[in-house]
Amino acid sequence: MKIKIQNFIREHEKAISESFASDQLEGLIKIGQKIIEAIQRGRKIVLCGNGGSASDCQHIAAEFVGRFEKDRQSLPAIALTTDTSILTAVANDYGYDKVFSRQVEGLGQEGDILIALSTSGNSKNVIEAVKVARKKGMFVVGFSGESGGALGGMVDLCFCAQAKRTAIVQEVHMSALHAICGLAEETLANI
Repeated sequence: MKIKIQNFIREHEKAISESFASDQLEGLIKIGQKIIEAIQRGRKIVLCGNGGSASDCQHIAAEFVGRFEKDRQSLPAIALTTDTSILTAVANDYGYDKVFSRQVEGLGQEGDILIALSTSGNSKNVIEAVKVARKKGMFVVGFSGESGGALGGMVDLCFCAQAKRTAIVQEVHMSALHAICGLAEETLANI
């Protein structure tokens, strides 16, 4: 058991090290800057993802709306993963592939930021949300695994966790998203 845990931790450390290499770090800084600019212009952050990524969306929306580490004004963010009535109605009436795109269609505005999480980069409902966000003039950020999958080629900026295991990809995403929250909070604390 000890060896399995140590191997998991080593895999995590390797993924963190490779994922935050200089080119990826520059992309993460650009993502943070775009989020800050959007909020300064009165726009909002919209997040979507499935499974563990859905809970990550909720977690990060809470960091923006509530607080990350400092008491400050609430920042506008919404996770499209939380309204069970919308999720089940849209899935029933239009299909599961539309659960996020219908919400982006109704809630997204030009200049908003869509943060789309998909560990494979190929989640159909996330891809559909990206398509609608692009049509609406939203800035689209992807968080994916190694290659970015289909998502990587559809977004304005993509942060690709350098790992194969879903759990490790999600851990890297959370580290990156927390770093963005800290950057945004530091910059926007006095708005």
